[in-house]
This record gives sequence, structure tokens and C-alpha cells, in this order.
Amino acid sequence: MSTLLAIIVANTPLNKIYQYIFSGVNLIGEFNLHMIINDFLMAIFFLLAGCEIKHEVLHGHLSTVKKATFPVMSACGGVIIPACIYFLFNHNTKFVGGIGIPISTDIAFAVGIFMLLKNKLEPSLKIFLLSLAVVDDLISILVIGTFYSSNLSVKWIIGSLIIVCILAYMNKKLKISDSYPYLLLGLVLWYFVYRSGIHSTISGVLLAIVIPAKSYGGRKPLLERLQEKIAPICNFFILPLFAFSNTAIKLGVKINYAELGTMVHGIIVGLVVGKPLGIMSFSYIGTKLHIIEKPENCSWISLLQVAMLAGIGFTMSIFVAEIAFVSNAQLIDTAKISILLAAVLSASLTYITTLVKPLFHKKPQFKHAHALIGKLR
Repeated sequence: MSTLLAIIVANTPLNKIYQYIFSGVNLIGEFNLHMIINDFLMAIFFLLAGCEIKHEVLHGHLSTVKKATFPVMSACGGVIIPACIYFLFNHNTKFVGGIGIPISTDIAFAVGIFMLLKNKLEPSLKIFLLSLAVVDDLISILVIGTFYSSNLSVKWIIGSLIIVCILAYMNKKLKISDSYPYLLLGLVLWYFVYRSGIHSTISGVLLAIVIPAKSYGGRKPLLERLQEKIAPICNFFILPLFAFSNTAIKLGVKINYAELGTMVHGIIVGLVVGKPLGIMSFSYIGTKLHIIEKPENCSWISLLQVAMLAGIGFTMSIFVAEIAFVSNAQLIDTAKISILLAAVLSASLTYITTLVKPLFHKKPQFKHAHALIGKLR
């Protein structure tokens, strides 16, 4: 709903007011509302995602080495293959810098579509999709920090690592189980990571790593209590606000396919085809080599459905596009439309597979015919 509303606003006279509210006024220092949402509020979402992954690693679907490496190896395939596809289309063009666009999965939208189709998809694969999307985004952040940033500060990076060590000491040695000391120091960590030049949302994941998962003093583990507190905030406030502030795509933009066709094809084919191809091929090879372990009671067709959802790059891909083609409105608008089309195609293909999936589970009727012929003989 937030995305639909943003697209409507972007294509009406209200767009000027929209742009002014989100980008035209600095509210805190150099931060306008758009930056506060993307750099600060999304760090809270990444904290929630990190807590959920940590819980699964300790107690759930990712609790063994083979199970834990399954989404990681799959995510690597879902990054490498789309990047290669984009490079093949654009290696001799000025658009090659957009190679990071098709490597991401939008956690919010992919999981949202999953929940809409939850009665038709394998429920246990929700954690796999969440894990896959988080790994994708972490890789994307590393790519941004490595290839799209020239202002990394070593002193702030070292400072961030020191804060993480202090948080770990609070957990392991001091056994502090109250949330406020971690959250207050987490704010300091966020500031240090932001100043380091690395995308600040990674601070949420770093904080989740050091949150206590054990019960101290008979209380429920802080990891679980924190999830319960911030999940409603993320689901009903942060994610809708993030979607509304980042998906104002102008549909009336004219694309010069003669000039921009290779970029459009690289993005769409990379996301719609490259994502599931990379995830499926790497996961299949990994299981055959006994490097990783496929989730129990999960068919390959069920995994393919989730792999297709991973082609919904959307907000993270849009974010990378804005960095890759900074100051070039034509390329950014073209990339946004390509990303939107890829998201619609990926979601549609996933839905189509839910309709044809039952055909794979029907018992073939020719066996009965074969038995009848045998009796006649």
C-alpha cells in the first residue's frame, strides 16, 4: 500500500511537496527525513532481522553448520550470477558501474509477498528467505563500501570495532540483561559506523550479534524480549515509511532503448533470471557435494518459488542505483523502472508456480493403464 501510494504521488502534482518533505529540509544537522529513514530507522530493522537470524542459528533452522551454510551459499550464487549477467550486457558500456543493482533482495517486499502466498508456499522456507535476503543485503553493503565509496575512515572503523568489543564484554563477562545499556551503546555504534563511510544499517546487524541469547536471573533472554519490542515498530511503522519514501517512481519517464537497452536488460534479466538461477545452481551443487544441507521436507520446486521471490530487489536495488548513477536522473529513473518491472515479474512468476506446483505431486495415471494391459496379456 505504501509503495502504491508513493507511485501515485510521484506521478501527480503532489510530487513537489513529497520531494520537499523528504529531501528539501534538514531536520537534524545534515540529515533530512529521507536520510533519517534510510540511515537510522532501517538500522533498527536490520537489528530485528539480525536478532531473528541469531535465534535461528542458536535454536532453529540454522542450528547446524550445514543448515546455516545453506542460505549463505545460496545467497552467494544469487549475487554472483546476476552480477555476471549484468556485466555481460554492459561490460563495454558506461553503465557497468551499475553491476551492484541486481544483486540485492528486498527483505520487506520479498517476505511480504511470501506472507501473501503463505498458504501456497513451504512455511519453513520463510527463515531461509529472510536469511538469504539479509546475506544479500550485507553483501550489497560490502559492495557499496568497497566499490561505491571512496571516503572510508579507518579511525571510525576501528572505533566501531571497539564498541562491538565493549558490547560483547557486557554480554559475556558482565552478563548484563537489560536492554537500555545495549541500545544506548548501540546508538554510539550507529554513529561510529555512519562516520566510517560504511552504510550505517550494518550497525544493527553488529548489535544483534552481541545481544545476550541466554537467560540471566530467571528472565526471558534479552534477544527474545528485544524482538518482541521492536517487531511491531518495524512492521507497522518503519517498513511502510521506508517503502513510501523510497519508491516514488515516475512511470511517465521515456526510456531510450537504443541507448539504455543494455542496462535495462542487465537489471531485469539479472534479477528475474539470474537470482533464481544463481540460488538454485549453487544450492544444488552444494548439496550434491555435501557441503550444505537442504531443509527437511523441502522440495526443489518449493525452493525455486522462494528463489524467484529473491528477484524482488526493489528498495535496496534502487538505493544502489542512486549511488551508482549519482547526479544522472535519466539513468536513475530508467534503473528504477527496470527494478519495478523485475519485481512485478518475479512476484508473478512465483504465483504462477504455485498454480502449477500441484501437477508435480499428482500420481501418474499411466501406471493403472499399464497394470490393465498386463492383465489382458
